[in-house]
Amino acid sequence: MLGLRPKVQIETERLILRLPQHADFRAWSDLRRNSASFLTPWEPTWASDHLTRRAFTNRVAWAARCHKADTALPLFLIRRDDMALLGAITLDNIRRGPAQAGTLGYWVGAPFARQGYMREAIGALVHHAFSVLDLSRIEAACLPENAASRGLLERAGFKYEGVAQSYLQINGRWRNHVLYASLRHDRRGRTDAGA
Repeated sequence: MLGLRPKVQIETERLILRLPQHADFRAWSDLRRNSASFLTPWEPTWASDHLTRRAFTNRVAWAARCHKADTALPLFLIRRDDMALLGAITLDNIRRGPAQAGTLGYWVGAPFARQGYMREAIGALVHHAFSVLDLSRIEAACLPENAASRGLLERAGFKYEGVAQSYLQINGRWRNHVLYASLRHDRRGRTDAGA
């Protein structure tokens, strides 16, 4: 049928990556609420209704629209063992034509951090972006002091490309970000941010 995109489900050894569903609301709101102090230093300021069912319903609708329009691929990380929601990963700002690029963003709940889940999800989504979506470049950015995220991106094969001044508003302030990218056909050697 014209205009319909196939359902997306990416599976890894421990995870299922899929679009958010209305039934995920309680797990999502509980995980975000319980991880707030862990997440908020690295994220844009949450709206006053961030954890409401209405905001989540809008998020589910946005994810479906973006997937259908091929402008973003917002996915939840579901652990295969017990179907627990662990976090989310989004390939956003998908640009077609000469760019064939997208921007990676992600978060993981505090109880699931530093267990390799996000590394597994990034590897699977980057592979999907290059092999199925035919993208050529995946970009990512994080705060310079976010050593965990920087290390994660580097372990996932992303290369440091520079600094963007006042890149995003994080926790209420315009902040510089370090920029990374993964290329489908990357011939660059190792690049380090330095000190």
